[in-house]
Amino acid sequence: MATIFTKIIRGEIPCFKIAENETHIAFLDINPIAEGHTLVVPKKEIDYVFDLPDDLLGETMVFAKKVAEAIDKSLKPLRTGVIVEGLEVPHAHIHMVPIYHERQNVSLRNKVEVSRGKMEEIAKQISAEVSL
Repeated sequence: MATIFTKIIRGEIPCFKIAENETHIAFLDINPIAEGHTLVVPKKEIDYVFDLPDDLLGETMVFAKKVAEAIDKSLKPLRTGVIVEGLEVPHAHIHMVPIYHERQNVSLRNKVEVSRGKMEEIAKQISAEVSL
């Protein structure tokens, strides 16, 4: 059965898309821990990030770097943090979390409320800065 990420990739479920190429997609997390919390997902459905073939793992990190650069440029956090937990959805992915202050709680359990309108605005801001 396809994961929720595969359904997003196929266009079966909507998302706040940030960037996409032939092998990867980035979109806002619908349960963010910070405004601009973005997921980077390889389109190939593999559960564990360290089971990705070496070339795809490398491409995933390069894609994530470009997304982080766009987050940094558009949202101006102190930096963009990375979380690779991989327990919530059985499809390899990387959490890109804007860190706005030094004491920010970046636990994936620390959800913040972001309105749909704000999500749309943030997605447009970040997307406008992505350079693939």
